Amino acid sequence: MASPTTHNLIEIADIKDSVVLLRNGSLRLVLEVSAINFELRSEDEQSAIIQSFQNFLNSIDFPIQIVIGSQRYDIDDYLKTVAAATDALTNDLLKIQAAEYMKFVQDLSSLANIMSKHFYIVIPFYIVETGGGKGILDSIKGIFKSSASIAAIPEEQFAAYQNQLVQRAELVFDSLVGSGLRARILEKGELENLFYLLYNPGSKPKIQS
Repeated sequence: MASPTTHNLIEIADIKDSVVLLRNGSLRLVLEVSAINFELRSEDEQSAIIQSFQNFLNSIDFPIQIVIGSQRYDIDDYLKTVAAATDALTNDLLKIQAAEYMKFVQDLSSLANIMSKHFYIVIPFYIVETGGGKGILDSIKGIFKSSASIAAIPEEQFAAYQNQLVQRAELVFDSLVGSGLRARILEKGELENLFYLLYNPGSKPKIQS
């Protein structure tokens, strides 16, 4: 369990449905984006992808954050599965081949870091309140000022904010299609796993899917 000091450094206040609520009152929607092998495409295809991505950036009128996550691939569970399947074999030749395959995978893993990469687009929504005699400058500063806790957002307002985020996500979906990319919104359990692994490098997912 994180110490109180460490906990105060984490800006995540809560995760509701598929929306991340931050301590400063702003919201985030996280999209997982598929990957394409750019180097294997022809020159014309590469130019078309670059042009499509440029059009995507020019089409959005709100800020986004592009995040690339790299993590060493854990092959222990895979090797255990292969070992169990090997033990069940009755053919001696197949057992020898399976054992050699396991050794090959282990040697390959020790020689090179087998990494898994995930790509995300983070879509923000900022709640700016100008009431209480505050000027617009104070309101903008409030966006970036961290507070100890987040004020409860009424269900009706939260639904409206979430709808705004989903509309932005749909714009991103449509814009990425031209680049051959697919995207989807991460749900609560997936977000919990993502942030758990982010704050606990090398760990396995806390919630098994």
